[in-house]
Amino acid sequence: MSTPLQDVEAYVFDVFGTVVDWYGSVTQQLVEFAGTQSEDWGSFAQEWRDGYKEHTARIANGGHGSTNVDILHREARRNRLPTALPVDQILDSMLESPRWKHLVSRWDDSARQEMVKFWHKLDGWPDSSKGLYGMKKKAVIGTLSNGNVRLLVNMAKHADLPWDVVFSGELLGSYKPNPKVYLGAIHHLSVPPEKCAMVAAHIHDLRAAASHGMKTVYVRRPTEDAGVRELVKSKTEGGEVDVVVDSFEELVTLM
Repeated sequence: MSTPLQDVEAYVFDVFGTVVDWYGSVTQQLVEFAGTQSEDWGSFAQEWRDGYKEHTARIANGGHGSTNVDILHREARRNRLPTALPVDQILDSMLESPRWKHLVSRWDDSARQEMVKFWHKLDGWPDSSKGLYGMKKKAVIGTLSNGNVRLLVNMAKHADLPWDVVFSGELLGSYKPNPKVYLGAIHHLSVPPEKCAMVAAHIHDLRAAASHGMKTVYVRRPTEDAGVRELVKSKTEGGEVDVVVDSFEELVTLM
């Protein structure tokens, strides 16, 4: 039986939330690092992530800033004037905010740099490693992530993610959803867009990929696309993506 993915030669993956559980992993590391559960570390992790998303979106749209997310996680800044260099820091700004300023004396510069490395040690979802190994036998698999190269490599070693190639915003010169990220991956994989599939737990990522002719695979994950994920449907069901799955192991059966 034919499937929408039968001619796909390469799969590229969003990583944060799609392949790894960033929320649970960062929250747990915060608990262990702080040595207490008296704070709402889940909210701290979410706010940190939201800051990252804000700044990557700004840079993707032409704003100033680094394409290395280690720098963003600690030193991301926002423009105050159209020609100004960014000046704020995500983590440092959080620790200066009314909600978190009582923590500022707990973590010096060295500790904060160590905290940035939390994002290098994110655990995969239960199906991620096994599913990727299964996919790797049938096609080329790689990241297409806003994460920087060293972060993605460290994460792959930590979570046993057997990538064939690591594409990152750092290598491709911007962040998703800037077209150069998707088009750059297609170029380097030497495949036409319709033979390259974007796999993500974020519908906005897949919409951007589809606009460049890529196949799209939506993966439902419990921490991502709240209020949206249950509404996403495949084209055969009248929706907008090629395939909807609940795990990478399910995806292997459709290849």
